Amino acid sequence: MNQIKIGEFLKELRKEKGLTQEQLAEQFNVSRRSVSRWETGSNLPDVDILIEMADYYEVDLRELIDGERKSEKMNEELKETVLKVAEYSNEEKKRSTRIVLIFFVLGIIALILNIAIKFMELEKTFFVGFLEGSTISFAIGAMVLGILYATGILCKVFAFKRRLLRKEDMYER
Repeated sequence: MNQIKIGEFLKELRKEKGLTQEQLAEQFNVSRRSVSRWETGSNLPDVDILIEMADYYEVDLRELIDGERKSEKMNEELKETVLKVAEYSNEEKKRSTRIVLIFFVLGIIALILNIAIKFMELEKTFFVGFLEGSTISFAIGAMVLGILYATGILCKVFAFKRRLLRKEDMYER
């Protein structure tokens, strides 16, 4: 896939419609900088935006991906499949965002509890010390887990663990 060729084709289609990068950005609810990056070939739009662009410019999705016009039209089954893939991808992104948000909200709640315990100026007992340590530890742990999940490192660790467990199962047999 030639990103520069695709970018030039996207620029050509935009100019055919008589739009500025700013106007196109508003049309697809992205920044003007994103449009610029698409057109220079340094970045490509997400699949769901490509599908919208194909409809908007009245071109075949394959034409957008190839960066040139073709005479044949994309069949509806392929278009539906691509739409389903884009929808699935969006649902996965939403799910991941919710999980990361939960980690960070729990971390913030733990920090607030820690601050509240310190401002109450309770007598320094083992239990109060334990609560202070636990809340700050929980807050840091939740935020670190959120970062590891958001970057995909946590998924890689779990996949590695699964592979190790499978190997152990093979040795036990």
